[in-house]
Amino acid sequence: MKKAVIFCASSSKIDPKFAQTAHDVVAAVCEKGYGIVSGGSYRGTMGEVAKTAEECGAPNIGVIPGFMKGWEYPHLTELVWTDTMADRKEKMREGTSLAVALPGGIGTMDELFETIVLKKLGRYDGIIVAYNLDGFYNPLKALLQHFVDTDMMTAEELQMVNFPENIDQFKALI
Repeated sequence: MKKAVIFCASSSKIDPKFAQTAHDVVAAVCEKGYGIVSGGSYRGTMGEVAKTAEECGAPNIGVIPGFMKGWEYPHLTELVWTDTMADRKEKMREGTSLAVALPGGIGTMDELFETIVLKKLGRYDGIIVAYNLDGFYNPLKALLQHFVDTDMMTAEELQMVNFPENIDQFKALI
C-alpha cells in the first residue's frame, strides 16, 4: 500500500479555508490510492485530515506522542504511540512515498524541514509538497531561494520541494 504523510496544524482557531484545503488534499491523495499518516489528533487541520481519510475509507494511521494522550482522533484505523516528537516524525514518514505540508505553524515547519534534509541526504525518496494555498509558503520559497543565492543550498536541492497553489497542480504531482 502506498502511504502519504500529511503535516499540518493543530490549531482550531485558524481560518476555515485551511480545513477545506486539508479535506480537498486528503480526498485527492485517497483517490490516488494512498493510505494516510498524520499527527493523529482531532484538533485543527489534523482532525480534518483524519476525518477525511475516514470518510474516504482509506487506511488512517495516527502517530502521537504519549504526552498528548487525550488528543487522538477517535476513529483511526491504527494509532501509533511514540515517546518523543522526534520519534513521532520518524514514524510518520516511515514507509511513505509522499510528504505533504499543508499550511501550518512551527511544528509543520519542523516536519517539513527535517523531511527536506533527509531527502538531501538520500534518506527519504518520496515526493515533498508544501501546499501553497493563497501564497502561504511564498516566504518559505523566498528563504529557500536566498539559501540558493548565498550558496547555502543548491538549485537542485530547491527542486526537491514542490509548491502547488491549487488542487489541480497538486493532483498533477502525485
